[in-house]
Amino acid sequence: MSNRTTLLVITVGLLVATASAAAAQGKGPKKYAVTNDRALVVTREVLVRQGYDVVRIENAGPDVVVWYRRGNMGRGKGKGRPVKMVIHREADRVVFLDTPSAILVDIDVRLKL
Repeated sequence: MSNRTTLLVITVGLLVATASAAAAQGKGPKKYAVTNDRALVVTREVLVRQGYDVVRIENAGPDVVVWYRRGNMGRGKGKGRPVKMVIHREADRVVFLDTPSAILVDIDVRLKL
């Protein structure tokens, strides 16, 4: 192999190793210092604003399970299947689990206001 090819292989190998190590150091889910009630109110507002229907809300110990589904958006095609989102309470923080990123971005913006 030529010098350039060897250098290229080594560089690519180092980049792959660095990228995988950086990915393994993920922060995990984002935590918010708000009450369960505030998190639930904001979640309901965001879901309704984005065209979802909140079907049911269940308390499961430290968790609040929010069941929602896509509304028909005025097209008369029926409603989507129910999907769940979990609001988990950890000490003095709230964590959103099983939440799509499009919804979580709006929740993040509203909780920081």
